[in-house]
Amino acid sequence: MSAQDYLRAALAVAQRAAETQVPALQAAATAVADTMQRGNRFWVFGSGHSHLLAEELWGRAGGLVDVHPILEPALMLHEGLEKSSRLERLPGLAAEILEIHGVSEGDCLLVVSNSGRNAVPVEMARGGKARGATVIALTSLAHSRSVTSRAPDGSRLFEVADIVIDNCGEPGDAIMPHEPYPLAPTSTVIGALLLQAMMYEVVLDLERRGVEARTYESLNVGA
Repeated sequence: MSAQDYLRAALAVAQRAAETQVPALQAAATAVADTMQRGNRFWVFGSGHSHLLAEELWGRAGGLVDVHPILEPALMLHEGLEKSSRLERLPGLAAEILEIHGVSEGDCLLVVSNSGRNAVPVEMARGGKARGATVIALTSLAHSRSVTSRAPDGSRLFEVADIVIDNCGEPGDAIMPHEPYPLAPTSTVIGALLLQAMMYEVVLDLERRGVEARTYESLNVGA
């Protein structure tokens, strides 16, 4: 086994995602464009390593300005792996986060969770919908369908969201056989690919509607 083997395997996952997820990406892009055309907000959220994909869409060169990240420090990684893992299983925390940020009717909320089983992402999706937001999920359907929910109501993220984008990853995320545990996950790299495709579609959709799509240019080009 070598790095080249992982690259081949990851590209196969990417190809599977590219061949199967275009309808979901287009539906998600339409929902985001509708939200932006109305002047509402597009929120992005993930806990644990999934927060990386919320940051992937925020403040990026070539990306949209009108993206609102929900970056709760306790659910990210820099305050400790165990802390983040324990808190994302905590019922009721999502309701407080939604209240603090003011997610409201007409907004669109992207929730990223590879397993889609923990209380916080499930309750973020359910709570966002209760507040009148359209909810997009980015998750691994294979992983989520192979596990039970840790949310109090027994739901998994894909069962709650309005639109579901499947990252086409394997249960457990890592795809290269190894002992004692598999190595080399794909959820971040494939998730970023899918979300950037979605955002590209958002910009094109807004322009077709005659709506200004404010985007960032890299600060590291030109003089």
